[in-house]
Amino acid sequence: MFVGAHPDDDAFGVARTVALHAPDRTLRLILVHATDGEAGEIAPDSGVEPHELAVVRREETAESWRVVGHPPDRHEWFELPDGRLADHPFDDLVERITAVMEEERPDVVVTFGPDGISGHPDHVVVGAATTQAFLGLASAGGPGLQRLLHGAIRQSWVDRWNSKRRELGLWTWDPTEPFHLRGVPDETIGVDVDTTAVVERVIAAIRAHRTQWSYLTMDDDRALGESLRAEHFVVVWPPRAPGAPVLADVFEGLDTSRVG
Repeated sequence: MFVGAHPDDDAFGVARTVALHAPDRTLRLILVHATDGEAGEIAPDSGVEPHELAVVRREETAESWRVVGHPPDRHEWFELPDGRLADHPFDDLVERITAVMEEERPDVVVTFGPDGISGHPDHVVVGAATTQAFLGLASAGGPGLQRLLHGAIRQSWVDRWNSKRRELGLWTWDPTEPFHLRGVPDETIGVDVDTTAVVERVIAAIRAHRTQWSYLTMDDDRALGESLRAEHFVVVWPPRAPGAPVLADVFEGLDTSRVG
């Protein structure tokens, strides 16, 4: 189960892992979007008007997952206000996420960590609400809910990218600025998935979000491909012991026969 704020959060968040597992008929993918992304910027060459954006972004998301090869088995759109999730009652958001989570009892839940990856307030709120929902249900026992992951970017990766950008005279990621990427210390990464085998497919899936593409910060397919060769996650639940081995897959070591 992936819980995000906007259409395309999922494409960057879990599409690589899902693409790797797409042939597995036992995989059930639950997708939750808090908003339709109706307040997002619109790529000038997309030909989409502001009043059309919410509908088009849903269509883009559906096409993106068709490209990945495993469309969501359940997809919930909460239709909350894009860009203003912090103004929505937090407890209501937790309750909505809890309701889906309780019905599905997913083995693995993925969402944003406290940094929201880019510091986007919507990301931060959704991540906090999902984390609270998961921990509340997991503490009560029952099937599923074996692992909670926060999507993350290794700080060493951000440092390398910034170094290359400086050499080219380009602007660099600054974690003190809004909507800039935030890295986490490398030692906090608990799951590091090699996704090299599905890079081309995921690039195509991301390109399906055509209304947003001109505003994505990748310079070209080569740079995008380099950034998509791995998915990194911080393990929130169960608590990871310092120095524990880094897992190579989000399902590694789980008893997936216990799904509800």
